[in-house]
Amino acid sequence: MQNKPSLWGSIVGMKCPKCRQGHMFKNRSVFPLNQFMQMPEHCSECGQKMELEVGFYYGTGYVSYAISVALSVFNMIWYWLIFGLSFFDYSLFWYLGVNVVILILAQPWLMRYARVLYLYMFVKYGKGASVETEES
Repeated sequence: MQNKPSLWGSIVGMKCPKCRQGHMFKNRSVFPLNQFMQMPEHCSECGQKMELEVGFYYGTGYVSYAISVALSVFNMIWYWLIFGLSFFDYSLFWYLGVNVVILILAQPWLMRYARVLYLYMFVKYGKGASVETEES
């Protein structure tokens, strides 16, 4: 019997939530940037539909926001530990600038992982466990 792929490894690898084998995006890299969000219609391994219904991925804005806030908090912690933060100098403004640059550079990955996590919320692992939303 085949071993079950790990959940976190599949999420980090951006694999299909149903089989954890097929890739969720056509390009494994985020470059070229004009094609980084392109997804196949179905998983190449199990046939799972990648967009469960029209407009399904509009909800990823909330997931992306939560990831961005978590990354900003992480950035504040490491910045505070390394450089320190104070209201009496410009260190808070430097942190904000550094955080904005990091968020802008990480945006393609944040958007991709928001889609991955959002689809994992609705599709279960295993045979016949996916949500069916196709209309007859």
